[in-house]
Amino acid sequence: MAFDAREKIDSVLKNASKMVFGQDWMLESIMAGLICEGHLLIEGMPGLGKTLAVSVMSKLCDLSFKRVQFTPDLLPSDLIGTMIYSQKSETFTTKFGPLFTQILLADEINRSPAKVQAALLEGMAERQVTIGETTYPLTRPFVVLATQNPIDQEGTYPLPEAQLDRFMMKIKVDYPSLEAELKILDLKKETIDQTQNILNPTDIGKIAEVVDGIYVDPKIKNLIVKLVHSTRPDCPTFPKRLQGAVLAGASPRASIWLYKIGKFMAFMDGKDFVSPDHLFKIIPSVLGHRIILTYEATVDNLQSGKVALEIASSLV
Repeated sequence: MAFDAREKIDSVLKNASKMVFGQDWMLESIMAGLICEGHLLIEGMPGLGKTLAVSVMSKLCDLSFKRVQFTPDLLPSDLIGTMIYSQKSETFTTKFGPLFTQILLADEINRSPAKVQAALLEGMAERQVTIGETTYPLTRPFVVLATQNPIDQEGTYPLPEAQLDRFMMKIKVDYPSLEAELKILDLKKETIDQTQNILNPTDIGKIAEVVDGIYVDPKIKNLIVKLVHSTRPDCPTFPKRLQGAVLAGASPRASIWLYKIGKFMAFMDGKDFVSPDHLFKIIPSVLGHRIILTYEATVDNLQSGKVALEIASSLV
């Protein structure tokens, strides 16, 4: 089963890379989100294939998919739905919003104000949505794949820390290479429209079981927790050189995701155990958006992902 699972994931990524050029890390991160059932925040300039990547992966994995374009005038009810009164029957009926899906593409999520972003919190954390007095469970897997332009772009709103923490990873998408950009010119719309599914929700559940069975040594568990603790300025193992640079460290959610995604990385590496190398590959993406830097550190151009790597390096 483990061999078949790896073969299917490789097939999904290979087919996706034929339509989304030069963004292999983004595609692998989306796959990690689907298998580990964690939400992903994808940041990059417009036109880098973020939306296309999410659409292609939903087709390859045979998952229901809805896209919401976040705008300044978007309302919470536009996401979760609302109660509609019928004069004819004199009763209220529930109109479900686009949040009721398996993959929700929150396109340019940072272009809507905080009250709209907050409408996602219950679904992201508890996989359920409350409309009126009734709570409705969401179909599993449920994953929010949110894209955002860099916050220094005009007309954007920084995401609240409480919502940032609910994202499994935050990845940054760079411009494709010259060779990859040349391939984009030859991409035909028919190729995307004719995409056939390779996985289905049942397959994803089976692969998740295989990934969950990857062994994590107690020393690796201790390293994960010690690393997350060391991002907090009041921790004894917090590096002295970084005093005054970090305002707040990572929450326990960071430990959970380092543990889960570490297993996925070991699985992708063909290993049946997690090593420090697997953790170091994901530390910037898992911890970077959870470490809050001080104003002075931001002015000095310190990056939270690199700060997380420096803290990790001091522990091994």
